[in-house]
Amino acid sequence: MSDVEPLGVERAPRAWSESQAVAMGLWIALARAYATYTKAVAAKVQEYDLTVPQFGALEALYHLGPLSLGELADKLLVTGGNVTYVMDRLEALGLVTRYRSDQDRRVVRAELTAEGRALVARVFPGHAAYIEYLCRHLDATEQQELRRLLKQLGKGIAAEDLGK
Repeated sequence: MSDVEPLGVERAPRAWSESQAVAMGLWIALARAYATYTKAVAAKVQEYDLTVPQFGALEALYHLGPLSLGELADKLLVTGGNVTYVMDRLEALGLVTRYRSDQDRRVVRAELTAEGRALVARVFPGHAAYIEYLCRHLDATEQQELRRLLKQLGKGIAAEDLGK
């Protein structure tokens, strides 16, 4: 791409501070990295004949045990409606089952079937190795530092309750 603008096209003047430019650069880099990362993970998960939300639900149930649909939505950072849709598909595949809580009949809980547990047990080691492979561009210390910084950023934003 050329640095020369077509005739008659003017760039808008930069009307932001240096600190705003740094923050916007971070946002763009984070968004691009996330998009690239999730595209790679989605392609891998598709090898298991699952979508990323389906795999996320199975993985959460595998590692955490039975969860309410609300807890699952919180873990997956999706809405209750999205979880219901994902659960409908996973239940149709025979990978999860849903039932009403004994303590509160309004609460629907989900758990893996034997087939769901076997599927995750079979594919998760390879999935974990693939995630490690994607992260190979950073050494272990850099990965830990990036995780710490991203958690700090996310928790700071959440504490301010921005965007609501």
